[in-house]
Amino acid sequence: MLIGEVARRSGVSARMLRHYDSLGLVRPTGRTDGGYREYSGEDIRRIFHIESLRSLGLSLREVGRALDDPGFAPSELVADLIRQTRDRIAAETELLTRLRRIDAAEPAGWEDVLRSVTLLQALGSKSAGTRQRAALSSVEGASVPVEALVEAALSETDPNVAGALRWALAQGVEAGGPALLAEGLGSPVAAVRERAVRALAEFPDDEATALLRDALAHPDAVVRRYAALALGARGLPDAVPTLIDMIVEEANDVDAADALGALASRPEAADEIAAGLVDRLAHGTARASARRRLAQALADIPGETASRALAELSHDEDRSVALTAAYVVQLRKAR
Repeated sequence: MLIGEVARRSGVSARMLRHYDSLGLVRPTGRTDGGYREYSGEDIRRIFHIESLRSLGLSLREVGRALDDPGFAPSELVADLIRQTRDRIAAETELLTRLRRIDAAEPAGWEDVLRSVTLLQALGSKSAGTRQRAALSSVEGASVPVEALVEAALSETDPNVAGALRWALAQGVEAGGPALLAEGLGSPVAAVRERAVRALAEFPDDEATALLRDALAHPDAVVRRYAALALGARGLPDAVPTLIDMIVEEANDVDAADALGALASRPEAADEIAAGLVDRLAHGTARASARRRLAQALADIPGETASRALAELSHDEDRSVALTAAYVVQLRKAR
């Protein structure tokens, strides 16, 4: 079979076949009566073998070794090709993500495109200062897709930059921030879940409030606690049981007690909060240190229920608890 026919049947151009010939990869082994070189059936099989190996990403030099060197072991080369392919896919995926984000910003011209690219690059900078400036710039007329800000907020380890990103997200006018952050609550990484709930707490809207309510049942105690503090600050009594747990467990207990005190400013909530605190005391499972914290929390809860509980605690078997309760009772009487 002559070169033109081989090219038509194999899909390999005549030019490439000549290149293979010059490299010694595959040479026509036959001759026609007119003296033209002719490809044999074995030559054509070798061409298909070459194309198959090239499809895996092998260079022509590596193809030649694979076909002609009996001692050539494919395992190491295949492992290297897998690594190269993964790197290439990661790079292409990163590029695709960046292009989608620029497209989501709906640039009106190339100036907008360049501005978005600059900000996206700054958000990924190794410099914390650069990342912080980018976060702050994102609310000053520069268009940054909310997805990029959420990704940055969920991965940020510097506390100052994280704070700027949470603020920037909460200031954004684009929809979707709370829902994207809620996805972060399902992350297998505890630090990401914490960043997600803290960022979600910055949103004042009803969507964020509903998501924070759902987070009160989250299996991660840290998520539940940040959600409870945020809901308590919004005056929602759903947070009361978790806030009381925080006091007993000495987890952000001062903040939890402050939140309960603020919630108790409403008469209808004061009795419920006092009853919850008293209930934890009545079970007798609270250690002395927990009883002392509960007594301190009762100090800011108005009403007779809290006063009776404090009076009983002033006779607690633990001296530190009794002294704390007695002091609180005196303070309440002086008001």
